[in-house]
Amino acid sequence: MEITFDPEKVHNPAWSKADFAKAVPFSGLPAHERAVLSSRKRGSQLAPKKIPISIRLSPDVLEGLRATGEGWQSRADEALRLWLAKSPVKRKTAAG
Repeated sequence: MEITFDPEKVHNPAWSKADFAKAVPFSGLPAHERAVLSSRKRGSQLAPKKIPISIRLSPDVLEGLRATGEGWQSRADEALRLWLAKSPVKRKTAAG
């Protein structure tokens, strides 16, 4: 199974100057809309998708990852997933 990431398929287009010009700050929304948006809370995850770990990285690797901006941990996760999919290394199983 090959896992690929295609940024062209992600539906999160960059904002244009026109988009920013039309944007309204939260404080500029009608009171009823602010109330609805403020009352929404994210529910707890039924089954965590990711597991928090501690990992030691070389300073230059960490700096390079962080330099890619917000979402760098998800991109690192995807890069490791791709490497694992292509890796000829046999992975240990729980049984052995």
